[in-house]
Amino acid sequence: MKIAITGGTGLIGGKLADKLHQDGHDILILTRNIKNKQNKERFQFVEWLTPTSSPVSMLQGTDIIVNLAGESIMGRWTKLKKERILSSRLEATTELITIIKELDQKPEAFINASAIGYYGHSETAIFNEYDESMNPNFLSEVTKKWEKAASQATNLGIRTVYGRIGIVLDKGGGALPKMLLPYKFFVGGTVGTGRQWMSWIHIDDLIDMFTFAITEKSIEGPFNLTAPHPVRMQQLNRTIAKVMNRPHWIPAPSFAIKTALGEMSALVLEGAYVYPRKAVQKNFPFQYEDPEPALTNLLQK
Repeated sequence: MKIAITGGTGLIGGKLADKLHQDGHDILILTRNIKNKQNKERFQFVEWLTPTSSPVSMLQGTDIIVNLAGESIMGRWTKLKKERILSSRLEATTELITIIKELDQKPEAFINASAIGYYGHSETAIFNEYDESMNPNFLSEVTKKWEKAASQATNLGIRTVYGRIGIVLDKGGGALPKMLLPYKFFVGGTVGTGRQWMSWIHIDDLIDMFTFAITEKSIEGPFNLTAPHPVRMQQLNRTIAKVMNRPHWIPAPSFAIKTALGEMSALVLEGAYVYPRKAVQKNFPFQYEDPEPALTNLLQK
C-alpha cells in the first residue's frame, strides 16, 4: 500500500515508518523541510505546510494517511506553548482534510493520532472507547477539538480512526527517560499521591497497534492505544526501581511537582484507567500486558 505519514520523523512516526517499510509498503513522509532528510532511499519526502508546497499531486493514489503531527506536550505550558499544542494539531489535520478533498481517489483510511487525555482524570472510573470524559482539563479539550477536526474525513466516506495514545514506554524519548532519571541517581520514589492511574503502552505494541488499525478494516472511531493492565503510579515507580535495581525511597510530593512543572504537572499527577476494549475484542496480540516485562525489555537489553 501507499501510506502517507505526517510527523514521520518523530519518536512514534519514525518507528512506524520503519515498520511499515519493512512490511513492504511505500512510505511518503510529509514534512515542512525536505532538505537534509535521511533515509531518502527508503522513504519519499513530500513538502507541505509551506507557502510554496503543493503536495496533492504526490499524494494521488495514497491508500492510507496517518496523522501524527503536532507540537510536543513536553515542556512548561506557558500560554504560547498551549496555543502551539492546539494550533499545530488543528492546522495539520485541517490541511490534510483539504488535501483529501482534492484527491481524485480518496484514501481507504485516515488514522489520526489522539491521546487518552481525552477522558480527563479519575482515580475510580474505568474508561473504554465508548465512554466520555470526566473532570475535563486542557488536554481533554485539545483532544476533543483534534478529533472533531479529523472527523471531517468520515463525512467524505473514509474510515477514520482516532488513536488515543497512552503513556508511551520507550527509552528513546517521551515520559520514560524523565521517570528513570531520579532512580539513576538513587533518589527515586513515589510521584505525587501514587494513586493516579498510569495507562501505559510499550513502544513496540504501540507501533503494532497503529499497523493493526491500518490493516483491520473493522476498526473505526476511537481506538485506545494502551496496554490492557494499567497500574497506579506507585506500582509503576516500584517496578522501575526493581528492574533498575535501585532503591525506592524518596517521594516526590505533589506540591513539588506542581512547583517544578506548573500546569504540565497534570501529566504525572493526574491519570485515568483506560482499557483498550476494541483491541482486546479483536484479539490484538499484545507483547507486553504488564509493566515489569515491558520495562525489563527496555532497560535490560
